[in-house]
This record gives sequence, structure tokens and C-alpha cells, in this order.
Amino acid sequence: MAIIITDECINCGACEPECPNTAIYEGGIEWTASDGTSVSDEFTLESGLAVSADEKQDPVEDDYYYIVPEKCTECVGFHEEPQCAAVCPVDCCVPDPDRSESEEILLGRKSSLHAE
Repeated sequence: MAIIITDECINCGACEPECPNTAIYEGGIEWTASDGTSVSDEFTLESGLAVSADEKQDPVEDDYYYIVPEKCTECVGFHEEPQCAAVCPVDCCVPDPDRSESEEILLGRKSSLHAE
């Protein structure tokens, strides 16, 4: 499952630099698939829509930091635990109960985001 940031976020920004996939953005900031990844061509959004890797996408949240689920791997393949949750001073980086993903899916996402 992807990690989400709850509305208890205090906008400290501690989580953002810890993400190996650059999946965390400040509220209101547009995101792209190419940010911090090796994705350079098309990228398929959760909706199934294929977009250019550099095409700006609407923010997931406007008021506090957010995690792009299409880029979140829960740090699988990088660390033993999600680093955003490890550094969050208010424990608002939590598993998304609406998005259950296996380790295989998360490793596949890591591979698609970071070509070897």
C-alpha cells in the first residue's frame, strides 16, 4: 500500500528529502513523473491515462505535503521502512488503507521509476 500524509501534517518538510522516489511534494505544488526518477517517456497514471513524464500534474493536496501514489514504493528496495514515516515528528505519514499493494508491485514500481 502507498503511504499517505494525513491532514495532521504541520508542513515541516522533513519527509520530502527522505523520499528516494521524489514522490513527496509541498501542498499546492504540481508534480511530474520525471522528478527524481529516470522516467523520460510516457508515464501511466493511476487512472490509466498515459502522459508525458515531464507533464505537470495537479497537486494531490493543496494545504499540506502529499505523496504521489503512482511514485510511492514505501521505500521497498531502498530501505527497511518508509523513510517519510521514520522522520515525521507528528506521525502523519501512514499506510493508505484504500491502497493495498504487494511487495512485488512496489518493487515493480521501483524498477519502472529507476532504470538500472
